[in-house]
Parts: sequence; structure tokens; C-alpha cells
Amino acid sequence: MITFLHGTLAEKTPTAATLDVHGVGYEVFISLSTYDRLPAAGSACRLLTHHHIREDAQILFGFMQAEEKAMFERLISVNGIGPKMALSVLSGLTVAELSAAIAENNVKRISSVHGIGKKTAERIVVELRDKVDPFAALEGRTAGGGSPQGAMLRDAVLALTSLGFPQDQARKMVQSALDNDPGIQDTETLLRKALSSK
Repeated sequence: MITFLHGTLAEKTPTAATLDVHGVGYEVFISLSTYDRLPAAGSACRLLTHHHIREDAQILFGFMQAEEKAMFERLISVNGIGPKMALSVLSGLTVAELSAAIAENNVKRISSVHGIGKKTAERIVVELRDKVDPFAALEGRTAGGGSPQGAMLRDAVLALTSLGFPQDQARKMVQSALDNDPGIQDTETLLRKALSSK
């Protein structure tokens, strides 16, 4: 299996890139997220790849980030979702947005992606809910990502769950408090605002 390619980016379009690896051109299908991160044509480039083998073809799908590749592989494990549809989902939503939508059962957000119907979106939520870390999804919706703000989010959610709130509700309360005041810098303030917005 081909797990990554390292070469010169020969050409790129929003749906595919061609990598010249020691004189061999590999066509790799990509999402818009990966396209946005690609260097200029002629530059050195490394793409993580998913090598998809069918009876009639061998197709490479490429990713600039490991998180996107992992989400792609989760998506194609969902019944009825093939690689092309998985790429469409990742072109319409970032990994963080998709993780948040799955964690929040937000079928409407996922079905807003072109080519994804309500039933498919529901299947994505049902089959991937247990495979998405709700804390990572929450962090992904905030500018801080995995920074100290990530620890603050975790602490606030854990504090609320220890007070008896279900994890899902605790996460929504914390997100709501952050949406209302993105400048919150400490767990105590975040907790207070989350409880007052209840």
C-alpha cells in the first residue's frame, strides 16, 4: 500500500494534484482543505495517501494533514459512503467542523454539504459518534485548538459533569458560554458563565 508520496508538485487543481516522484507522475485526488494547504507548483511536497484498490482501478487520495486522512478513513467505513463522497464532505466541512457536527448530532450541518442527503448525514452521525472525541470536537470549534484553552475546555466540561450534567449538555453549555464571550481565559470564569447561561 502507498501511505505517502514525497516529490515535486507538478500541478494542482481544487480536486486533484500531480506529484512527480523521481520522474513518475502520481495523480492524487484531494479535498479543498488540502488544496488550500498545497505549496506552489514546482515546490517540494509531501502528501499522506489512502490507496484505494478496486477491481477496475487503483486510486490515490491525498491529504496534507494526518487528522484529515483519519477522518476520511472513518467516513469511508460508513455504509454507503465511498471515497469520492468522503472527499466531498471534507471539501464542505473542515475536520473540526465535521467532528463538532457529529458530536452534536447536527445532521442539518452535515447535510448542507453538496451531494449529502439527510439520510446519509444521519448515518454518518450514528456510525461515527463513538469514534469522535467530543473534547477534541469542542476544541476544534475554538481558536485555541489544543492549546491551554483546550485544557480549560476539558476542565470546565469535567466540572459540569461532576455536578451531574450529562456530558452532551455540559459540552453545549461550555460552547454557548464561549460563543457569548470568546475572550474567556480561565476555567472558573468559563464555568460561571456556562452555569449562568443555563
